Amino acid sequence: MQQILHGKNDTENGLRDQVLRWKERYDKVYAELDIAEKTLENERKTSTSTDSGSIEKQERLKELNTYLGLTDVTGSGVVITVKDNTNSKFVTSNDLVHDGDLRAIVNEIKNIGADAISINGQRIVPGTVISCAGAVVQINGEPIGAPFIIEAIGSNALHNNLLRPGSFIEQYGEQISIDVKKSDNITIKKYNGVLTNKYIKNAE
Repeated sequence: MQQILHGKNDTENGLRDQVLRWKERYDKVYAELDIAEKTLENERKTSTSTDSGSIEKQERLKELNTYLGLTDVTGSGVVITVKDNTNSKFVTSNDLVHDGDLRAIVNEIKNIGADAISINGQRIVPGTVISCAGAVVQINGEPIGAPFIIEAIGSNALHNNLLRPGSFIEQYGEQISIDVKKSDNITIKKYNGVLTNKYIKNAE
């Protein structure tokens, strides 16, 4: 009888030891799983933070590209058609469109606060040069012929401000032919040239 009880106790003790060993293994695996889950959560947070920063940088880059004229843009604004005045009996130099006329109109549009401007498809960017090479006007180094179609995207006040008393268009609209129309659907293509800085460098 004692042998039977002793054998039973040995069996129970053995089972108890196995349970304890399995519990230790379970606790170890559970601890490792908990660490892995926390590591994964930290990676997710880091990834989300990185993605958010990347999105902000991309949005900032889009804004800069738009400002520099490196993206196509669309919106409402005005379409200005400028051409020589052929109604005069004797056409003089004052009846012809010169590079200075186009610069004056572009500067006026900029001062009013237009977001984007183009002339005959040439995007006006910070480094744009409007010049005269003989009898031909050049914009961004490209020869442009009349009539000159100036498209500008801006606020609803753009049209009225361009025609206000004292504006260039109001003063010279009888010498050269200038027609200003509102438009709700203007698309201005991006600048296809290369933007360069010739005379500046980063401060140290």
